Amino acid sequence: MKLIALDLDGTTLNSQKEITEETVQAIRKAQQAGHIVMVLSGRTVKSIRAELEKYDLQCPIGASNGTILYVDGQLIEMTSLTRLQAQRIHQALEEEGVPFNFTTHKGSFAPSNWGERLDNMLSSGRIPQHYFENSHYKMFTTHPTVYGHTLTDQLANIIQDDDFTILKASNVALDPEQKERLERAFAQIEQLQIASSSPFNIEVTHIDGHKGNGLRRMAEHFGIPLEDTVALGDEKNDIPMFQMAGLAIAMDNAEEEVKKYSNIVTLSNDENGVAHAIEKYILDVK
Repeated sequence: MKLIALDLDGTTLNSQKEITEETVQAIRKAQQAGHIVMVLSGRTVKSIRAELEKYDLQCPIGASNGTILYVDGQLIEMTSLTRLQAQRIHQALEEEGVPFNFTTHKGSFAPSNWGERLDNMLSSGRIPQHYFENSHYKMFTTHPTVYGHTLTDQLANIIQDDDFTILKASNVALDPEQKERLERAFAQIEQLQIASSSPFNIEVTHIDGHKGNGLRRMAEHFGIPLEDTVALGDEKNDIPMFQMAGLAIAMDNAEEEVKKYSNIVTLSNDENGVAHAIEKYILDVK
């Protein structure tokens, strides 16, 4: 039995943000063969569940870069930011005025003027032209309410409220210089994991909150040795799970830096790369 961890965007989902029938069938074949197929994504639990429901797929979930894990609808682990970490992250984001959100165990929250912040960024003239053509551009510049996030003017209060567990902070940084400033600011905060799932976003979690630990903890839950784990991904936030997995498989559309951490490169997400990898390297279909 193997544990197969699938990233969603750029990996299991094609460029049209769909899971093809070929990929759905490959996932089901792996499950029928006794393997555990989990989704391990930067997305929220709510977003992952909605995606799986479209295709009637039942999978364990590692959301928000593996900081929150669910099996059969039951929470098995959360890795949260400390209050002080969240406060300092919030301060840095406000100083730059970028669009951002905080993911908690009760949902995701974004500032009420998120759209205005994005408009200011887009009108700055400092955005590289190729960013507009990036496959992740639309996803990260879509208004957060489309994804079910709550707009609020009370983020500072939420961060300090013990009723909320802060899992992750994410922001859009289309201005490369601004992104560098934010990365430097976050680097000054102790015990943080700084990642990205595109050239123009930053995802910040506790140092133990990453896909590698999400994969490890899920493997422990099912009693599967790490050498029998498989990870498939395409972006830099997938590197920790590549480093943890027994077999790391990068999509052909992955960044070159990500491919360096993989054992194998499969076909692209628009060529059913996940289905190809499952059938060739796990099910051994000739």
